[in-house]
Amino acid sequence: MTGHGLRVLVVDDERPALDELSYLLDRDDRVGAVLTADSAAEALRVLQEEPVDAVFSDIRMPGLTGLELAQVLRRFREPPRIVFVTAFDEHAVEAFELDVVDYLLKPVREQRLAEAVRRVLESSAPPQDAGDDAVPVELGGVTRFVKRSEVRYVEAQGDYTRLHTPTGAPLIRVPLATLEEEWRDAGFVRIHRSHLVALAHISEVRSDGGRVTVVVDGEELAVSRRHTRELRDLLVRRAKPGAGGRP
Repeated sequence: MTGHGLRVLVVDDERPALDELSYLLDRDDRVGAVLTADSAAEALRVLQEEPVDAVFSDIRMPGLTGLELAQVLRRFREPPRIVFVTAFDEHAVEAFELDVVDYLLKPVREQRLAEAVRRVLESSAPPQDAGDDAVPVELGGVTRFVKRSEVRYVEAQGDYTRLHTPTGAPLIRVPLATLEEEWRDAGFVRIHRSHLVALAHISEVRSDGGRVTVVVDGEELAVSRRHTRELRDLLVRRAKPGAGGRP
């Protein structure tokens, strides 16, 4: 980003939506330049000539969709930050997997857009706490962040998961299987088809007649038979001298 503010590209095939979002972004003092494109293909042509810091894109567009555009942008040597602006919320999981900065629902409120600009700026800055990813959680139209290190265990609830922390249990629209894969290296392990737990926060392992449970933050959670051996192996490795303590 230059010293003159963010350079952003707005992509939407509907002219009123394109004009409105461009106008609102132009009003933000942190934004230095606003470029526009009425299709994903046009956006790629613009990006060949004009490097930008962030792309604010619609998802449902003729031809190349916003999701497909994001997949192309990820392959750039210096990919711009991506914010989706859409009238539909069913693409939130795909947005999470594409590592987009924010996901705004139309009609966009100026205050909510300002929050998205803040997140673009923060994501462009060097990470303050590398290795402890922050998970965006939407509560009543306001986004707050839950640090992964605060999460004691994760509970599957349909297409959603509930993050259990000492201060609350917010829902996010991300499948448990996705978190299992992405958080494995951070010390989270699957113990049941509906639970993922942080190894560092297991305080007890109980066995009663072949039935194994773990205690995490005061909650007793069942360990399924198929996950018992893996859990025991991980806990043994973690307990060995010189194993490094926390995973």
